[in-house]
Amino acid sequence: MKANEASWDRIARVVLGIVLIGVGFLVVGGGWGWVIAAIGVIPLVTGLVGWCPIYSVIGKGTKADDNSSVAA
Repeated sequence: MKANEASWDRIARVVLGIVLIGVGFLVVGGGWGWVIAAIGVIPLVTGLVGWCPIYSVIGKGTKADDNSSVAA
């Protein structure tokens, strides 16, 4: 598993994940809050790990030193 996310991409994913989790638990609440929070875990984890499975499937990425990357 090789990192395929640039630093800006990772930061954006972590921020998005934290925001979604916060909105899910603090704003929406209930069942839908749990759903939103669960969705927020996905970008949070991919941002922390630095690897996106969708990027791997399509053969692209945002990391500049990756041969199959799309430079930002």
